[in-house]
Amino acid sequence: MRALFLVPLLLAAPLAFSEETCESCHTKISPAIVEDWKSSKHHANDIGCDTCHDGDHKSADDVDNLVTITAETCGACHSERLEEFSKGKHALSWAAVQAMPTTHALPMALNEGMKGCTGCHKLGLKSDEEIEALKQAGSKFGHASCDACHTRHSFSVKEAREPQACQTCHMGFDHPQWEMWSSSKHGVRYLLAQNGTLPKTAKAPTCQTCHMVDGNHEVRTAWGFLAVRLPLSEDPQWKADQVTLLQALGVLDMEGNPTARLEVIKAADVARLDKASFDAERNKMIQVCSDCHSENFAKAELEKADNLIRDLDHLMAEAIREIAALYKDGVLKKPESYAYPFPDLLTFHDAPSSIEQTLFEMHLKHRMRAFQGAFHANPDYALWYGWSEMVRDLQEIKEKAEEMRRAHTAQAKR
Repeated sequence: MRALFLVPLLLAAPLAFSEETCESCHTKISPAIVEDWKSSKHHANDIGCDTCHDGDHKSADDVDNLVTITAETCGACHSERLEEFSKGKHALSWAAVQAMPTTHALPMALNEGMKGCTGCHKLGLKSDEEIEALKQAGSKFGHASCDACHTRHSFSVKEAREPQACQTCHMGFDHPQWEMWSSSKHGVRYLLAQNGTLPKTAKAPTCQTCHMVDGNHEVRTAWGFLAVRLPLSEDPQWKADQVTLLQALGVLDMEGNPTARLEVIKAADVARLDKASFDAERNKMIQVCSDCHSENFAKAELEKADNLIRDLDHLMAEAIREIAALYKDGVLKKPESYAYPFPDLLTFHDAPSSIEQTLFEMHLKHRMRAFQGAFHANPDYALWYGWSEMVRDLQEIKEKAEEMRRAHTAQAKR
């Protein structure tokens, strides 16, 4: 990672000639950028272009001479926020997407070109080597991380404090938190206050209220992205279901022992792997909820969502075992890339058969919507977009499995 460079002391000095040259040129080439900068606190404090854009640049032909902007660039002045960000899950978003076993199979435009997963996951911290490889692949911009929320070049704190700042990434297929929150009573009240229908004093939590208490940029959740955790439940059925799910995620082998992939999951920090870290995040959330609700109410509502995860895991485990049995009985061929005769949930849309494609959607689309909907106070997502779809997925998988078994038996008799 690049070392922090020294920032010129411009707070009390007039803009140097180099910044005036930047402004006069870019007013013609990219006027909106200049207007955004002029609206910013940077401009108000005489922070000019070459404070951040370090390097010798005079024309479009020598843009590559400029040092790539990273989170450390911002951290030169905003060190406390950089430290918080570096401890959190957003900082690990790049590592998380690279940890997925089939990321490499995406077309370059979707991956290095950042039009797919990496369009959002680019805000994670990267090494110098990773940045250089991305630049060589043609991705020269958008590696600053901070500008994912404080969009350049206004870098507005006010913008980043609004829930719309989260909307671009936290929506859609596997994590429709924007849709859940904005149609929940929390979101409806906030958006009505935002447009003036309700008074500004109307109490309603935003993404930042719950996940960035006091502006802390660490941003964590108790259950993590995949709603898996250690230690396993003391409930025998849930424990067995959790083991099945962890095996399908590739972090436990067929005997229940940790695999090398567990270390990757640990590094990407997508799950809470000990009770203390889970409890720390859960207690933070209870305190947030208790600003509006009683502590007993907050604990009860969060526990209901925990219990839903238990029930979702049972549906999920049953579907996983159905497909694992097809491998065991030779009805479904195990892909050579799979370490074990067991479905791999992290292959995503690259799952090799239609029955495994249904399992992929059951896990990453419908299970995600069910438990996230519960935690975001959205009954419709928890039930109809989540639980109901999982029930239908399981039925489809069972019927497909039965059809495959009949076809396999008929083929064997010929």
